[in-house]
Amino acid sequence: MAAGGGDGARRRGCCGGGGDNGGGSSLFPEESFRSWSSYWRALLETGPRLRERVAARSLESAEVNEVRGRSGADMRRTLTWWDLLWFGIGAVIGSGIFVLTGQEAKEAAGPAVVVSYAVSGVSAMLSVFCYTEFAVEIPVAGGSFAYLRVELGDFMAYIAAGNILLEYCIGGAAVARSWTSYFATLLNHHPNDFRIHATALADDYSRLDPIAVAVTLLICLAAALSTKGSSRFNYVLSIAHLAVIVFIVVAGLTHANASNLTSDFAPFGARGIFAASAVLFFAYIGFDAVSTMAEETRNPAKDIPIGLVAAMTLTTTIYCVLALVLCLMQPYTDMDVDAPFSVAFTNAGMDWAKYIVAFGALKGMTTVLLAGSVGQARYLTHIARTHMVPPCLASVHPRLGTPVNATVAMALATAVIALFTDLGILSNLLSISTLFIFTLVAVALLVRRYYVSGETSASDRNKLAACLAVILAASVATAACWGVTAGYGGAAAGGGGGGKTKTKEWVPYAVTGGAWLVATAFLAFGVPRARTPRTWGVPLVPWLPAASVMINVFLLGSIDAASFVRFGLWTAALLVYYFLVGLHASYDTAKALAAENDAARVEEGAHKAGRDGN
Repeated sequence: MAAGGGDGARRRGCCGGGGDNGGGSSLFPEESFRSWSSYWRALLETGPRLRERVAARSLESAEVNEVRGRSGADMRRTLTWWDLLWFGIGAVIGSGIFVLTGQEAKEAAGPAVVVSYAVSGVSAMLSVFCYTEFAVEIPVAGGSFAYLRVELGDFMAYIAAGNILLEYCIGGAAVARSWTSYFATLLNHHPNDFRIHATALADDYSRLDPIAVAVTLLICLAAALSTKGSSRFNYVLSIAHLAVIVFIVVAGLTHANASNLTSDFAPFGARGIFAASAVLFFAYIGFDAVSTMAEETRNPAKDIPIGLVAAMTLTTTIYCVLALVLCLMQPYTDMDVDAPFSVAFTNAGMDWAKYIVAFGALKGMTTVLLAGSVGQARYLTHIARTHMVPPCLASVHPRLGTPVNATVAMALATAVIALFTDLGILSNLLSISTLFIFTLVAVALLVRRYYVSGETSASDRNKLAACLAVILAASVATAACWGVTAGYGGAAAGGGGGGKTKTKEWVPYAVTGGAWLVATAFLAFGVPRARTPRTWGVPLVPWLPAASVMINVFLLGSIDAASFVRFGLWTAALLVYYFLVGLHASYDTAKALAAENDAARVEEGAHKAGRDGN
């Protein structure tokens, strides 16, 4: 623990421990919430406080030492690359492949859904590289929230934090509802047989799912008791899950028909492939949970790169092979959107195989829920350490070594969403939040490599800002062109319009792509790097992070407008909370930490003077 960051910081992390901040409330112990008059004064100072905090960047050492120390107890360093590998596989391979493959093949991509999985996998792998470098350099439980606080500032980190929490709640709820669907298959029932129909609610929210709630809460209990125990349980289930996947591939290939794949490979054209990729990105979500375990990893510099990169490589390969097998087994027009693999085996005369598929899917979904529960609790823990949410959620249990309060809070939120909300709504909204966060992390990595406060010249800083602005603008323009020309591009993809039409269609992409290329090249050759990774770094910087930005933003442009409306409403709610609570709590906490560090320096100076006098 760094000097000045120990006991005082630890005391601030506990409910009721508001003495350091002058607060009296157990939920909000900060000075601004000590009384109504204090809160009113804080609201009147919202403008100046916002100007101070909007771009305030946390020190890397502060995240690793002082901020982490606010949990009261340290998490146990018990995980190795083996644990992270299986957590990565367990966190990702779940309901996405077993549920969304049939839906996207039938409605968006056809057999080219295999290509859609590959595109999403490339995007996810680029993000994995970015996350890995940050996790090695800043090994704390906060994941992308901590990385963004260090590189992009408090405000952007907060907006990302809200979407991170939304991502995990929605992801867990979606998987929990899918768990009910496959459980029903095992018992020869329709999923709605186990759901309660509340006719007074809107259609997308009227099928109440008590089984999803029960599974979510049981997984929460396991995650709260032991991280190492959860890891062992996870990789036992994941190994069994892989055995089921091997069965699906081998048995499915015995009923393969090549004409199902070749007769009409991409019936919806390129637009369908990318639209499916945006939704299928849901199937890759979860790997970022592994980065939150850096604080509990024995050797982050070695274990995190091996665990994360190996897990994503295996996952992408498995997804593409499974999608290929499904497309070979039956025409895409005949696929079932709810349980495509089970129905495919039934149609092939192997009705008994659907039970193996359902059993394997249940195992996969259980590990996804477990890894998600572990990851989301650690995100919330680190967010609470900054006081952007009540600091009592940062507490780590001294005996269990796990963040029990945060685990329970996230489980309850996930259970409520899982009880009400339909899977289709969840998957699209989840993809928006995740792609948005991954874009920010890629931008943050470029900032990290090319800008160090106090060292980078103003000229180089401005060059970096201009390059980032062009990269983002080109990415947004590419996605906008894709969205605006939906009907026009679809006609061209389908073979109409002739050569001139196709040429005109690709002109805007040549312009936006060229702008991205020039900006990235200038960043590579015209701006000096300010930092070199200490142990492990993303290769081919700035090309890979810039490509991650382009692909993520492009996939965002393929998501339906209704999902963006929901995303906008959620972001608006985040801003309301930030201006009323989060800004003032984090402002007070930063001031208290600065005063504490000043006092520590004065005390250190006094001690030194005393020693010199002797």
